[in-house]
Amino acid sequence: MSKTKKTTKATPAAKTEKQTSKVKPDETLQKLSADLHEANDKYLRLYAEFDNFKRRTSKERMELLQTAGKEVMISLLPVLDDFERALKAMETATEINAVKEGVALVQHKLKNILNQQGLKEMEAKGKTFDADLHEAITNIPAPSEDLKGKNIDELEKGYYLNDKVIRFAKVVVGQ
Repeated sequence: MSKTKKTTKATPAAKTEKQTSKVKPDETLQKLSADLHEANDKYLRLYAEFDNFKRRTSKERMELLQTAGKEVMISLLPVLDDFERALKAMETATEINAVKEGVALVQHKLKNILNQQGLKEMEAKGKTFDADLHEAITNIPAPSEDLKGKNIDELEKGYYLNDKVIRFAKVVVGQ
C-alpha cells in the first residue's frame, strides 16, 4: 500500500483572505469611510434633485390649474358680449318675437361653444333610472305600466364633460 500525500491547492478565496489580512485596519477604515461619504453624497444629491422635482411639478400644477379655464373663458366672451347687446336691445324693443329670437340665438351659440369644449347634454327623460347618471328628486305613480322605473320628467339636465359625468340629471321617477 502506497501512501499518497494529499496536497491542497490554495483557492482564490483563501488567497483573498490572506491578502486582506495583510491590509492594515486603518486603510480599511479609511476606505469604508470614503465609501460611506460617497454614498451619503449621492443620497443628498438625489434627495435634493427629488425635492427640486417636487417643487417644480407643484409649481407647474398650480400654473395649469390657474390657466386651465383660460380657453373656455376666452371662447365664452363673445357670448357675454351677445347677452350685453341683447339687454340693450330689450330696453328699446317693441316686438317680443325679435327679443325671443335673439336670446335663442345666443343660447344656441353658447351650446355650440360648450360642445366644442367637450360638454354634452345627458338624455334622461324616458330612460331607465340609473343611479350612476341620475339623481331622483321624487317618485310618483307611473301613468302607465311601461314607465315604471323610468324617468318620467327631467327637472334639471345632466351633463358629460369628455364622457365623464359632471352633473347628474335631476329626475322624477315613476313607480
